[in-house]
Amino acid sequence: MTAQQIMIELENLSTEMMKKRHISRGAREPLFGVATGAMKPIFKQIGINHVLAEELYATGNYDAMYFAGMIADPLVMTPSDFDRWMQTAYFFMLSDFVVAVTLSESPCVMDVADDWLDNDNELYRSAAWSAYQWLIGWRNDDFFDKDRMTALLTKAVAGIDGETKHVQGVINDFVAAVGVSYIPLHDAAMQAAKEHGLKAEKTVQQAIDKNKLGFKRRAVRC
Repeated sequence: MTAQQIMIELENLSTEMMKKRHISRGAREPLFGVATGAMKPIFKQIGINHVLAEELYATGNYDAMYFAGMIADPLVMTPSDFDRWMQTAYFFMLSDFVVAVTLSESPCVMDVADDWLDNDNELYRSAAWSAYQWLIGWRNDDFFDKDRMTALLTKAVAGIDGETKHVQGVINDFVAAVGVSYIPLHDAAMQAAKEHGLKAEKTVQQAIDKNKLGFKRRAVRC
């Protein structure tokens, strides 16, 4: 299947209601209006195909860019590739759910995310915290250096008050991910959430109540 054929398939799956929903969240033309679930049959046909992913992402069409994240190969992407993708990730659904999700499965995830954490552009910071959130939710605890993660948790809560509303929400989700999925810092995350009045405290407590402490995904992407 070629990129052009995929574009036709995506357009055929579009609905006006979904297009309006995407636009209400910040998407802009060009876009079709395709639900994520509706893309999965095409993904099953194609699987991972990074050449097609790059072609689709370069179209600037929101639905094509989103689908590109589903079929991209993060193992071959370099830091400069992720920087290039971020340059056209113009709102949070692209930064947090396409670029960051793909980045979280890349060997260079921590180096790239650390570089983005202090970027002047809030979408870069949002993508960085999102990538860490996704990473924590699927990598085993022994993948992480505890001192590094402690410093990251400290940075997150220390800077949250000065952040934009959107990035505050992403940082809250990061703290929750630490509390739920990274057992070595569970107590520290809960304490930080309590001290700063974060919704993460409730999220972690719900995981405890449901016996899901230590939960890990099999993978981040579908």
